[in-house]
Amino acid sequence: MQKIIFISDPHLCAPGHTIIGLDPSQRLTDVLNAATAAHPDAVALVLLGDLTHHGLPEEYAELARVIEQCSVPVIPMIGNHDRRDAFLARFPKAPQTASGHVQQWCDIGDHRLITLDSLDGPPYPQGHHTGLLCSDRLAFLEDALTTRKNQHAIVCIHHPPFETGVVGMDRIMLTNGPEVLDLLARHGNLHLICGHMHQTISGNSRGVPWTVFKSPCHQGVVELIDPSTSLSTDEPGAYGLGLLSPDGLIIHSVDVGTGARIVDGYGAQK
Repeated sequence: MQKIIFISDPHLCAPGHTIIGLDPSQRLTDVLNAATAAHPDAVALVLLGDLTHHGLPEEYAELARVIEQCSVPVIPMIGNHDRRDAFLARFPKAPQTASGHVQQWCDIGDHRLITLDSLDGPPYPQGHHTGLLCSDRLAFLEDALTTRKNQHAIVCIHHPPFETGVVGMDRIMLTNGPEVLDLLARHGNLHLICGHMHQTISGNSRGVPWTVFKSPCHQGVVELIDPSTSLSTDEPGAYGLGLLSPDGLIIHSVDVGTGARIVDGYGAQK
């Protein structure tokens, strides 16, 4: 089966800056190295948004440095911590739609991979962390799904269009989530991949199966009462792995840097 690697929310900062004491560049490097060493035959590596922490030019320069030697083709996406103009200044060859959004689709055998831009702005609303798929972006998604030839679709959006029960993060989800879910459910034969939460979560909303992946850097917290949107923990980072089956999509989440041993069934360490 062909493979896609997913890495969400790297939140790169300028060199020397940390997030809750963690170095985002080193954490992304460690996860990239682990993922590409284990799966050098992956056909793509999707960065699911929040590429940087503040959307600054020097942070995109740092991202370019970290991913420069990646052996797998990288597809970057835009999240709420990103800024489209600064991203495009550093990555001018990134695919854009006529409306100026960083979006694309590509066909991989029996699958169509669709990556969407859910950044709300500019201008950026107060708080700016909620997401939006405007009419232009919805039309792009509709076209991508309609023109498939019986292919399974893998739809990637940084902001979840569904609630997860994590109340703080549910406050800053995709603002037109119900509309997006209805569109996806109408087309069917797809799997939705999101970031934003810094947690590994899976579920089904309005008949749409979905998966959320952890970050390589700081992780979210399963907090069902506290409305804070900034609760984080220094648990190990992770990457997602999608196996493209003729029947659909198989998904794994792989933690990196846990120090765990691998042993066979008789106790011999591998």
